[in-house]
Amino acid sequence: MHMEELSGSVILILAFLVGISLGWFLRGFRSQTTADDKSVTSVSDGCGEYKMVLVVRQDLGMGKGKIAAQCCHAAVGLCRQLERSNPKLLHKWESTACAKVVVKAPDETTLIDLAKKGRSMGLEVCVIRDAGRTQIAPGSKTVLGVGPGPVDVVDQVTGHLKLY
Repeated sequence: MHMEELSGSVILILAFLVGISLGWFLRGFRSQTTADDKSVTSVSDGCGEYKMVLVVRQDLGMGKGKIAAQCCHAAVGLCRQLERSNPKLLHKWESTACAKVVVKAPDETTLIDLAKKGRSMGLEVCVIRDAGRTQIAPGSKTVLGVGPGPVDVVDQVTGHLKLY
């Protein structure tokens, strides 16, 4: 069976399991942050729920398996970036169930505009470019990862987009 033939439910379950595995992996190999950690930016000063949003381009016609793989690249990329830039925020997200939401964007222009807005609000962003080995032309921007960050801040960037 090819990945493109899998149902949406199976893809969501696989993405969920990858997220949980990533959280366990990062929790096991990352040192605990201390109360005097100075690497926290203003976006992580809030309290409450945190989430990561993965924005998928719709105009590329990617199959379900390709979309799942690209979303995983974005989630891992964001975690790696936060491990270096803001480990305390990463820990807060991990301790609030590692929420991830996948939404739709119509085209590359929308993806780039959302990335700029996210950066301007102090959120971590990660634009995934495809290697071009299968369905998509090399260098194509496929998925934008935003966050993780406080739900109210992330929603100011991606809250208007429809769920995938």
